[in-house]
Amino acid sequence: MDATLPDDVQRWLDHLGVERRLAPRTLTLYRDALQRLAASAQADGVALRSAQPHHLRRWMGTLRTAGLAPRSIALVLSAWRGLYRWWGREGLVPANPVDGLKAPKAAKPLPKALPVDQAVALAEHENEDGDARLAARDHAIVELLYGCGLRIGELLALDVAPSATAAGWIDAEDASAHVLGKGRKRRSVPVGAKALQALAAWLAVRGELAAAGEPALFVSRNGERLSQGGLRTRLRQLALQAGLPTHVHPHMLRHSYASHLLQSSGDLRAVQELLGHASIATTQVYTKLDFQHLARAYDAAHPRAKRKTPGG
Repeated sequence: MDATLPDDVQRWLDHLGVERRLAPRTLTLYRDALQRLAASAQADGVALRSAQPHHLRRWMGTLRTAGLAPRSIALVLSAWRGLYRWWGREGLVPANPVDGLKAPKAAKPLPKALPVDQAVALAEHENEDGDARLAARDHAIVELLYGCGLRIGELLALDVAPSATAAGWIDAEDASAHVLGKGRKRRSVPVGAKALQALAAWLAVRGELAAAGEPALFVSRNGERLSQGGLRTRLRQLALQAGLPTHVHPHMLRHSYASHLLQSSGDLRAVQELLGHASIATTQVYTKLDFQHLARAYDAAHPRAKRKTPGG
């Protein structure tokens, strides 16, 4: 137990981890948010369960003074609101003092996607690692991230074979990947021919790296399930080797998958299903990327696109 948190706050975190099965990263962010809440209450000499809206409003102000970005403040408020809501259901507080508090509005940055030629160049690049087994693994990873639009957690949770405990697996005969997405919702996505070829090449050598009994599809040098940090590092190295002019992270390949599908098909509903988005509004963000692509093409090619500046 984290000694800086009261027992009843820690119990809510335990509830989120065990009952709600929140991701470890989310739990870490929530713990940090609740530590901020506990520290503010202690500094003002206020018991957390006795806090009033004006206390929470002042404590939110300290977040802005500390330099937190609007999105970070929104996450902190979400954690605070969830705690008081839980206490309310247990009859420990009469009202939720966080209700009505809103984080400052933040501009929503568009997701970063690679141009088609760069995404293809990365997928076709042969790793210069020197270990052919790791090169085969990395090639399969890139093909699945870009070819299936998988989240990093979904990809790394894949097991080599389906089982009662497997979070996900790939059915090569059916050319489909079965994954456990956000909210523990299962979905299946098609796997293309290039990804299946890369996967077969990796499976042919996986046994030379994987530890005995290791169920993970993708393993590290030490034979255990590959970590997110390990994957991010490898992908960054691959992008540099392939000559890409930008930093590449796993979710960028998911963005590229979505953007390129929409550019080709225009089928927003189908892309929503493939990505596993609960709301189509989330998927619609990629239509803005598509418009930006069209706008750049117009500016570069149309004779009336380039306007003269006044007095020019």
